[in-house]
Amino acid sequence: MDRLISDSDDRLKLAELLFPDIQASPADIEANYPSRQLPAGAMVTRIAPSPTGFMHIGGIYAALICQRLAHQSGGIFFLRIEDTDKKREVDGAAELIINSLKQFGLNIDEGEVAIGQEIGDYGPYRQSQRQAIYQTFIKTLVADGRAYPAFETAEELEAINAQQTAAKIAPGYYGQSAAWRDRPTAEALAALEAGQTPVIRLRSTGDPQRTIIVQDLFKGRLVLPESHQDIVILKSNGLPTYHFAHAIDDHLMGTTHVIRGDEWLSSLSLHLQLFQLFGWTPPVFGHLAPIQKLVGQSRRKLSKRHDPEASVAFYDQAGYPIEAVIMYLLNLANAGFEQWLVDHPNDSLTDYSLSIDELKKGAGALLDMVKLASFSKELISHWSVDEIIRRSLHWAEQYDSELAKAMKMDLNYTSQLLNIDRQGDQARKDIAKWSDLRSEISFFFDDLFDNSLELALQQIDRPLAEIQAIARAVAKQYDLADDKDNWLNKMRAIGSSLGYAPDMKTFKQNPEQYRGNFGDVAKVIRVLLVGRNQSPDLFEVMRVMGRDRVINRLTRLV
Repeated sequence: MDRLISDSDDRLKLAELLFPDIQASPADIEANYPSRQLPAGAMVTRIAPSPTGFMHIGGIYAALICQRLAHQSGGIFFLRIEDTDKKREVDGAAELIINSLKQFGLNIDEGEVAIGQEIGDYGPYRQSQRQAIYQTFIKTLVADGRAYPAFETAEELEAINAQQTAAKIAPGYYGQSAAWRDRPTAEALAALEAGQTPVIRLRSTGDPQRTIIVQDLFKGRLVLPESHQDIVILKSNGLPTYHFAHAIDDHLMGTTHVIRGDEWLSSLSLHLQLFQLFGWTPPVFGHLAPIQKLVGQSRRKLSKRHDPEASVAFYDQAGYPIEAVIMYLLNLANAGFEQWLVDHPNDSLTDYSLSIDELKKGAGALLDMVKLASFSKELISHWSVDEIIRRSLHWAEQYDSELAKAMKMDLNYTSQLLNIDRQGDQARKDIAKWSDLRSEISFFFDDLFDNSLELALQQIDRPLAEIQAIARAVAKQYDLADDKDNWLNKMRAIGSSLGYAPDMKTFKQNPEQYRGNFGDVAKVIRVLLVGRNQSPDLFEVMRVMGRDRVINRLTRLV
């Protein structure tokens, strides 16, 4: 009994030596974080990225799900920046996180809304500013003997790992490999007094031979091995590890549901053990299958190293409207979203309620850029020309200054050319992203148009003399005052005078009597004017270009 009392006294002394500046108790901390007063069933969710310089589209996907589930249940969605890994932190990354959420319309109820500016009563919402909170709880664990300091050097830990590898046993700090776990507290005191700096490790109560049963929000019933590792919970620099910090924060901040990628499944037993350690009710965990990519016949996780579309910056640089990306992500989350969109064409996207049952069915959302383009084309086709100009100019001023300059030169002209084929139920759907715009409209601008005759002639499989004859005749007779019927009759008459059938049916009846059909005539005009075989309505293209531009381009060959 005397030894146990002595060891208890040593642990208290050890805790004081390790944390001399910590005077508060866990109860004092908890008093600052009262239970949230929310309606029954309300979900409190969070997005908790690390500021490591990259915002993954999967992070936006998870944030979208977290926000929707929280808000449609009358709950809270907050941002917590987990910046305890200072070695990997990148300058400006926290601001990137904040701005990315804003850009995608994922407004938070609590957290950092600008660098140094927070909203909400459960902060600070940046982990590096919560150091004293974590140390308060760890000090109690050390005093109770549920955590202990360990003083191995990096070289000693590498040697332990090498021995485990050679013995073909699972790597880690546990059992006989946990050298400081059962050493007398007096030795730890001596090491501290000698100036050694420790890490603090959890004294795990897990047994690798036992299992736990967990009900995952999306994956259902899971049977997992208990966590038996004595993990580091406080690093030598005084900051906690992710594992420990997130458990403290999710408890204090009242998180009810932790929704994250299924790469964290292997840590779930440990995280539940941390909640159990303090006697806290853990949140419901839901693990999402990652967004995947089809490579050949195989599916793999979307990689930030190999796939540019993994980064949210990719979608901004390409010029996808944010609403289109959100629509696409909602469709990945719930297969029923697309039908909802058809049934509610005028409703806001925020009116759509995500179904947890639909999320449960997902085996891994497959990235489909064709589908994203389809959503985007449909969305843009319903916008007014003024809206298209506003948004595309905003993009072009950042990513294509030459295009922006051309568009701004005459905004009325730009409006007319973008308005071609955009009236009625069959509005053109040729633009999926603003980076498509240059290829779709550049021929309207002389400074952007490839005026190469060689390139034009390569696309017209007809003798040069025939091409010249068509170009001369059209240039001579083109009248901007003609309506479409008069223009079409005139073009057919020109074709007939040069030996072309007025239509394909006539040509097929007696092909030997004609040089070709009216489609061949139209192709010559189109390629000379726009530099390619396809364009919006040719009559409208010529009308918007104006007589001078049309004549100049047709007479390049004459």
